[in-house]
Amino acid sequence: NAVMATQMTDAHRRFLQVLMSNGITEASEARKLHQHCCETDKVYYAHDKLDDFISTINHHLQPLFMQIRKGISEDDGRAHYAVVNLAETEVTKMASDYTETELELFRKTMDLIILSENGFASSTDILNLADQLQTKKIKKKEAEQVLKAFVEDKWLSEKNGEYTLHTRCIIEMEQYILSNYQDVARKCNICHSLAIQSQVCESCGIGMHLPCVRKYFRAQTEPRCPTCNEFWSCDIP
Repeated sequence: NAVMATQMTDAHRRFLQVLMSNGITEASEARKLHQHCCETDKVYYAHDKLDDFISTINHHLQPLFMQIRKGISEDDGRAHYAVVNLAETEVTKMASDYTETELELFRKTMDLIILSENGFASSTDILNLADQLQTKKIKKKEAEQVLKAFVEDKWLSEKNGEYTLHTRCIIEMEQYILSNYQDVARKCNICHSLAIQSQVCESCGIGMHLPCVRKYFRAQTEPRCPTCNEFWSCDIP
């Protein structure tokens, strides 16, 4: 494969460094960054070759068990890129930044979000976990600070006191979530990436992201499940 054989240039390295320091990068920003890196290092730039450019980086990252992955924001359906450490299947990728107690709070928050009907957990429910932690009970004030850090570091998103998993978290922890929540975690029937906030068919149980539901039914005369063809009973966003 010609793409895979390509050498890693300074442009590739620069792109990778920025992606790693961002944690997560929106696709339009990644395209601008691609252009900037190529122009800065005076290498050939083709606007439609971002995926090839990333494939070259991923080829060189393989021995390091790392990969640049693409994921979709559950909020608006926009594509994002994040660098994923494939060697760490646990929530250990967060371990260098947080204490054991903070990680336990994160895991319990994750439980609430993934086991919920709509992919959200209220701040009240999360803060109630603070004094039930095995590692060390913490005060609600302290727990509020920890939640704030999770949001700032793009592991959680918050809207009106409701928390869900950030796109970064979904991209980085997809494998962890699929293997640890086998009974409830599902992939979107349309884009095939992990769906936390989703609508589910009452007849056959498939799930779809809200932006994917919107896009899919826009082209249909009446809302029917793409798998079992039964009437889609959820309100289309």
